[in-house]
Amino acid sequence: MIVALLLLLGLLEVEGRCFFNRTHEHCVCYNLSQESVSSIIQCLPASVVEFRRGELQRYITFPISDPDPDTTEMLKSLLIRKIVFGDLLVPEILLARVLRYFSYTQVEELVFENCIFEGRGNWDEMAGQQLPVLSLSFHNVTSVPLTGRQQDFSHLSSWLGTLQDLAVTSCRVTSLPCAIGRVFRALRSLDMAQNNLEDESLMPAFCEGAFPQLRVLSLQHNNLTSYQSVCKSLQLLSELQYLDLSQNKLLADPSSSCQWPASLQIFNLSDTGLVEVLTPLPPSLEVLDMSCNHLHTADISLSSLRKLFLSHNVLQAAPSIQNYPMLDTLHLDNNSITELPWDKVKLLKRLQDVTVAGNPFNCSCSGAGVLQALAGGGHLGQGWPQAYTCGSPPLYQGRPVQEVPVSALHCKRAAVIAPLCIVLILLGVAGV
Repeated sequence: MIVALLLLLGLLEVEGRCFFNRTHEHCVCYNLSQESVSSIIQCLPASVVEFRRGELQRYITFPISDPDPDTTEMLKSLLIRKIVFGDLLVPEILLARVLRYFSYTQVEELVFENCIFEGRGNWDEMAGQQLPVLSLSFHNVTSVPLTGRQQDFSHLSSWLGTLQDLAVTSCRVTSLPCAIGRVFRALRSLDMAQNNLEDESLMPAFCEGAFPQLRVLSLQHNNLTSYQSVCKSLQLLSELQYLDLSQNKLLADPSSSCQWPASLQIFNLSDTGLVEVLTPLPPSLEVLDMSCNHLHTADISLSSLRKLFLSHNVLQAAPSIQNYPMLDTLHLDNNSITELPWDKVKLLKRLQDVTVAGNPFNCSCSGAGVLQALAGGGHLGQGWPQAYTCGSPPLYQGRPVQEVPVSALHCKRAAVIAPLCIVLILLGVAGV
């Protein structure tokens, strides 16, 4: 029965075999057939099993019977925790018949990559069925639209109601019906990156009662265009802590006062085309990524912020770190910043990770001195010293910041020489 179950999960049309990496407890099977199914046996000690290439169409009528008690115990003893299906044509009617048999295993994660789901399955037998699977992923998968499939999700609700992580990426999804979101009562993480979601499809997706426990949400690289509309659509996610809106081209109305969920701690707005940091932002925000935008200034105040990413903008000046009393990480690479007007002693005490490579630095004594102090303390990140060059004054233009002399004798010559001259004069007078 063990072999039969694994065969049902990965049986393919042409001859192939499995390869087991004992060190990583990872087994990959290619193009299995009934003749070569014995190759699956070596996958039994694996914790991760992959089935790659082929189609399952010919096995729609394959007889599937309930396992006897001995087989059930053997299935429960298997070490497999994750199963990946890749490059497969999957008849949904077969999947609907097989999926309930995962209840006899300890599989916690299912992944479908580059698959085509064909037809509509009969999910009646999944009604009330509990599965150990807590994580479900679909990447570059084609299936019938989700709209109108509320009954199917209702049959799956006992299992989906306990699911914790769901990823549906690069699947050309255009909408997510409200009723479907309400099924995922325990979902903590939802990844909808690289789909075709638009502003008007978000409000129904995150309606009242949908995804009540959601902590992590990625909407990266969709077709979102309105900063305010997205904000309003997500206001009901009261538990949300991480939000990724990167790689959407957002237009914003600076006069808007939309409130993001107060629970939000990590906010990724990189590569969204924004020209300013829009407020209000959640007061508990700890990480803000606004890199790869068109920001000229970043003059905001966030008392809880720990990490701020502003690389690849058009900043003329570095933000005041006084506005961020908890800040320990600041990335300002590839802007138009000429100096860091910060106190070196305070910097070394607070900032642990600073990167400002690719800026046209004014290599005055103070300007070069701050950078060299950060580098000397091990706080200057990737790019030092090669990507740190002087933009001015003419004497140092094009030279590495590392080579600029910042000694007291060079930078404060008058302050050093004047007392020395006075001492020499006094010694001279004493000698007379």
